Amino acid sequence: MANSPQARKRIRQAARRTEVNTARRSRMRTFIRKVEEAIASGDSDAAKDALKAAQPEIMRSANKGIVHKNTASRKVSRLAARVKALSA
Repeated sequence: MANSPQARKRIRQAARRTEVNTARRSRMRTFIRKVEEAIASGDSDAAKDALKAAQPEIMRSANKGIVHKNTASRKVSRLAARVKALSA
C-alpha cells in the first residue's frame, strides 16, 4: 500500500486520469459505431456525415494518448474505405 504522500497523490491522479481516458475512449467508440451503423443501413449520405464527425474525434483520441496515432489513422482509413465502397 502507498505510504508516502507522493505515492498517495499518484494514486489519486491515476484514478482521475483513468476515468477521463475511459470517457474519451467510449466517446471515440460511439462515433465509430455511428459510422458503422450508417454503413450497415446502406445510407451513404449518413455514413459520410458520420465519418466527417468521427474523424476528428478519432484523431483527437490519438493526440490525447488514448490510442496510438497509427491505430487512429488505420481506423479512419478503414472506415473511409468502407464509406467510399458504399457510395460506389
